Amino acid sequence: MSQAAQIDDARQHALHARAAKRAEAEAMGIDSVFISEMVERFYASIRTDELLGPIFAERIADWPVHLARMKQFWRSILHNSGEFSGNPMARHMAIPGLTEVHFTRWLDLFYANLRAMEEEPRATRLVAARARMIAESLLTGIAIKREGIEGCRAKRSLPHV
Repeated sequence: MSQAAQIDDARQHALHARAAKRAEAEAMGIDSVFISEMVERFYASIRTDELLGPIFAERIADWPVHLARMKQFWRSILHNSGEFSGNPMARHMAIPGLTEVHFTRWLDLFYANLRAMEEEPRATRLVAARARMIAESLLTGIAIKREGIEGCRAKRSLPHV
């Protein structure tokens, strides 16, 4: 098989996998409308939160632009849409003082908003698991940057939905 044919096969496989992931999510009610509402509700609660609100207010100048990017991000995560490009790890590493307390609060707000929207428990569990994985990854990356490999070994107690 030629290299061009191999690339085409890989592309077709990726397209099929994306379509399957999106279909699975949409079968649970996780469609673009759900994602949009989830992002809007979640960031509305973030903006009024005593702990997280000031951190976001200091960094987000244009909320409509930020919300549009977060919708792209979550569609990429939940539908494998591939439409988000950015470096969330670098953005979060640049925020001084972020700790497990901040990520725990982020997850608590995220879970509360998911439960308020819940129509399908499987959807809640799936989205919550992805959010927790993201929080864990960001927290681990920040800890490694600050503390080296020892930061990776720290026991964490991030909440589950």
